Amino acid sequence: MRRWKDIAVLFVQFMKFGCFTFGGGWSIVAQMQQLYVEQRHTITNEELLDLTSVGRSLPGTMIGNVAMLYGCHAAGLAGGVACVLGMVLPPMAVLALLTYCYTAVRDNLWVMAAMTGVRASIVPIMAAAALNLVKGAFRFPPCAAVALLSFALYLFFDVSCVWLVLMGVASGIALCEFYERRGGNGHGAA
Repeated sequence: MRRWKDIAVLFVQFMKFGCFTFGGGWSIVAQMQQLYVEQRHTITNEELLDLTSVGRSLPGTMIGNVAMLYGCHAAGLAGGVACVLGMVLPPMAVLALLTYCYTAVRDNLWVMAAMTGVRASIVPIMAAAALNLVKGAFRFPPCAAVALLSFALYLFFDVSCVWLVLMGVASGIALCEFYERRGGNGHGAA
């Protein structure tokens, strides 16, 4: 019985996330970071970063993948399904309504003005989520160099994200092996 209560709580939490998510998956990551990392302490920043990294690496929408991964972590497969359903139902209902009423609102000055304000307010939410995830990204000092190299390869040389992820995997394995052989965990060394 306790398990089903936990699954219902996850469904409601992700339904709330779905109601207030504008601008894509990063705003949900910001909400998850605030609720699960800062308030409830059910996961760490590093674990949220891992969920986000894996979610971005899989086919499909990043946030759907993250919701499924978190739900499975918290309450098994049923928890993952509850998180995904809770997250998609509110936007799906709004989209259904907007699709039905689209011709009436598409040229409405007030609707367009409201959407401009919503888009502007989302930028700091996404930036805060990204900055909070950075805290858990650099377990070892050379991780910053891997991030800078990946950024440069992506931005200036148009290297595929797939290759960057594979480079990150290889770098992560090599760095962990190196630091474990040295007998240090890398935390606090910078």
